[in-house]
Amino acid sequence: MNQAAICAGTYDPLTMGHLDVIERAARIFPRVVVAVATNPGKNPLFNLEERIRLVRESTAHIEGIEVDSFDGLLVDFAQSKGVGVIVRGLRAFSDFEYEFQMALTNRKLREAIETIFLMPKQDYSYVSSSNVREVAALGGDTTQFVPSPVQQALRARFG
Repeated sequence: MNQAAICAGTYDPLTMGHLDVIERAARIFPRVVVAVATNPGKNPLFNLEERIRLVRESTAHIEGIEVDSFDGLLVDFAQSKGVGVIVRGLRAFSDFEYEFQMALTNRKLREAIETIFLMPKQDYSYVSSSNVREVAALGGDTTQFVPSPVQQALRARFG
């Protein structure tokens, strides 16, 4: 495995918190794969192609970023991409329990793949995709919560 990391999520939509974690990962690793999960059971606001496009547009300014989609186990996808580290963002202590369990499960599945946790800037620690979707659906301004391409897509979706 090379010095590469993977940042995975549904990114429905990508938030400033997600972007901050991706930027932090890119300062540590020369190659970062941003893996957009298909997650068909979640009934996403944006389809997979739209989410990939929005992530690509929002991360275009970051060197070493590769955007791809995946279905199935993240550790299998990481291995197929030659990635040895999974980066997970932690907004609050409440995220830690779930992420810790997932990291231990992933370690059992693929011992060679490590998980590291990064925290976004405090300004973004409360921002979640579900909150952004709700604010946008109710006509609120999401400018401070999402990158410009995502803001434009939300406006187009909700008017």
